[in-house]
Amino acid sequence: MLKSLELLGFKTFADRTRFDFPAGITCIVGPNGSGKSNVVDAIKWILGDQSPKSLRGKEMADVIFNGSASRKPSSFAEATMTLDNACGWLPIEVTEIQIGRRLWRTGESEYLINGQPARL
Repeated sequence: MLKSLELLGFKTFADRTRFDFPAGITCIVGPNGSGKSNVVDAIKWILGDQSPKSLRGKEMADVIFNGSASRKPSSFAEATMTLDNACGWLPIEVTEIQIGRRLWRTGESEYLINGQPARL
């Protein structure tokens, strides 16, 4: 089960933003342009989506916050999801699993599992 999602410099989320997903049904609501679809894009991106088009962009760097009239562009995008493994649905001995991804404007990127670099 998805426990939380943390974004930094990802699309419209310039600042570190955390979404908690308690058990049951969670709804993400807000006005047009507030970033609702970007939450789903972040989950897809973390899980390895390689298509900028499916993330509603032209190139992968489009996931990095591009700045605004009052904010400088971010130099990287980072997204991390935390999964609850208390029931042992994954055969590893941890109760939480964090899966993350980072992308820098240079094109360099990395995936992380529980904070450790991993390969896709």
